[in-house]
Amino acid sequence: MIYNEVLEQARGDIGKYCKACPVCNGKACKNQIPGPGAKGVGDTAIRNYDKWQDIRVNMDTLCAGGDIDTTCTLFGKEFAYPFFAGPVGAVNLHYSEKYDDVSYNKVLVSTCAKAGIAAFTGDGTNPAVMEAATLAIGENGGFGVPTIKPWNLDTVKEKMDLVHKSGAFAVAMDVDAAGLPFLKNMNPPAGSKTVEELAEIVKMAGVPFIVKGVMTVKGARKAKEAGASAIVVSNHGGRVLDQCPATAEVLEAIADEVGGSMKILVDGGIRSGTDVFKALALGADGILICRPFVVSVYGGGSEGVKAYIDKIGSELKDTMQMCGAHSIEEITRDMVR
Repeated sequence: MIYNEVLEQARGDIGKYCKACPVCNGKACKNQIPGPGAKGVGDTAIRNYDKWQDIRVNMDTLCAGGDIDTTCTLFGKEFAYPFFAGPVGAVNLHYSEKYDDVSYNKVLVSTCAKAGIAAFTGDGTNPAVMEAATLAIGENGGFGVPTIKPWNLDTVKEKMDLVHKSGAFAVAMDVDAAGLPFLKNMNPPAGSKTVEELAEIVKMAGVPFIVKGVMTVKGARKAKEAGASAIVVSNHGGRVLDQCPATAEVLEAIADEVGGSMKILVDGGIRSGTDVFKALALGADGILICRPFVVSVYGGGSEGVKAYIDKIGSELKDTMQMCGAHSIEEITRDMVR
C-alpha cells in the first residue's frame, strides 16, 4: 500500500470534517471543532504549514557517499527515526465512528512500535480515552508516550496511576490544551499551570516528563525550572489560538536557549521528511506529526500507518543524502536557509 492509496481510502471512511487532503495544511478544515480544525478561524494551523515551506534546504553533494543512519536516542531508547506519531483523543467525535479510542490506539501504538518509532497518545473528558491509550502502550511493552490534559492535580494523579501501570518510558502533558473549549469552566478547574504546579506533576510522573505547548523562550525556561526532561514546541496544531506564530518561527530561539539541557521536540504543520530535516537543523531532537497519522489509520489501518512511516522516512533519508548528512548528528543549521 502506498500513501496515495491510503488517502483515497480514508476519504470514504474518515467522516465529514477531515477531507484527507493530499497535503494536510489546515486550509480545508479551518474552524471546525469537532474535527481537526480550530476553535477560531484556523489561521495558525495554516501558518504552521506555510512557514516550514518558507525554509529551504541547502543541497551539497560534494561530500563522501555512504549509508544514511536515521536512528536517534530519546531517554535511553533508540528509535529508527526522529519522528513520532502525535497524540489524539476522542477520534470518533472528531473523525468518524469507524474507530474509537480503543481500536485506534491498538492500531497506532502497535504499528509504530513495530516500525521502531513511538506513538504519543491522547486524553479526553471520557476516562476511557486514557484507559485505552495506556492499555495499548502496556500491551506493547511501554513503547509509547501517554499525553495527559492539564486537569486539576487530583485528576492528573488518577491519570498518572494508569501511566505507571502501562510501563510507559515517558509521559507528556499538553498544557496548550488549556485553550480547548471542553476544558473551560470545569470544576475543579483545569487549564494553565504555574511552575510550582508543574513541578508537582513532574514529581508524580516518576519517568521523563515532557511539556507540550511551549511557544516562547520564557516558557521553555519555566518548563526547565519545573524539572521537565523535554518540551514540545507546539501551539496545539493551531487549534486553540488564532494569530500565534508558527512553530517554525520560534523553534530556533528556544533551541538556542535550552538546547543541550533538555530534549526539544516540535510539531505543527510538519508534513514531509524534508520538513523533519529542517526541524532537526533548527535544533529539534525529535518531531511529532499528528493529523496525517489519523488519516493513515482510517485509510489503511496498520498497513496505512506503515506506508506513512515509510514515506516520511524515505524522504528524510533522501534529503540527508542530498545535503551531506549521513546521520542525525551531522544535520547542522547551515544545511537550511
